[in-house]
Amino acid sequence: MLNLERLRTLDALARHGSVSGAAEGLHVTTSAVSQQLAKLEREVGQRLLAKNGRGVRLTDAGRLLAEHAARILSQVELAQSDLEAQRGQVVGELRLSAFPTAARGLFPLALATLRREHPALRLRSCELEPERGIAGVVRGDLDLAVVLDWYNKPMPLPDGLVKAPVLDDPAEVAMPAGHPLAGRGEVDLGEFAEDEWITWGEGEFCHEWLMFTLRSRGIEPIVGHRAAETHTQLGLVQAGLGVCIVPLLGRRPVPDGVVMVPLQQRVRRHVYVVWRADADRRPSIRAAVRALQDAGARIG
Repeated sequence: MLNLERLRTLDALARHGSVSGAAEGLHVTTSAVSQQLAKLEREVGQRLLAKNGRGVRLTDAGRLLAEHAARILSQVELAQSDLEAQRGQVVGELRLSAFPTAARGLFPLALATLRREHPALRLRSCELEPERGIAGVVRGDLDLAVVLDWYNKPMPLPDGLVKAPVLDDPAEVAMPAGHPLAGRGEVDLGEFAEDEWITWGEGEFCHEWLMFTLRSRGIEPIVGHRAAETHTQLGLVQAGLGVCIVPLLGRRPVPDGVVMVPLQQRVRRHVYVVWRADADRRPSIRAAVRALQDAGARIG
């Protein structure tokens, strides 16, 4: 008889690609992962792992069993969802992530509502950039992730995930109060060709969106500073070090000396929540989606 927890450990190793990654995803020690895999090898009577430099790789038998493990765990998820749906109670543990401004702007409202209305539901939340949040849901490390895309640059969504809209998040340009365009009713991106931009980290989805959007307008961006947090970006604008794009979500308070001006292009982020299709019937998933959408409606 194959042990479900050992299959879960093998599945985590296959998804994360290393013992340490599997341990982090499962919230256990690397020693515990190694012990579970050694027991699984004894149970099946075959080598599942082989040394690969300083790490390990799956053998042919390991890959075959990992494929079966993924399907078995998906069926277990479906069974749990059906049982929760039949019981109709919002219970158990729910693991959520959101990108930083959504964690600041949405989670306090939504999670407080869930705790008040469903006291038997244990909530675990963290901040993750959209790509990492989606990957966490795909791997099964998370139940839900609040993610985003932009009006002109969609975020690719893997097969097997379901999404629901939370809010549309309008964005404006933040500039120092002394900027020549600070008194305008609205501005065009093309008017900032000579300005230094304060943007997100290299490789982050929002940074790539900004580079794509400016270059599509014939502007080669001058990037002076990078910061993950909106309020850090606004602090740099306040110091006169450049301009930045600031969505509504998580913006307040705007520092003194910073002016927000709308864009003629009506720039918007689409904020939505994603979860695995095989967990679609879980009452806790549905309750969390409703709470996030209600919080989005209050903000938007």
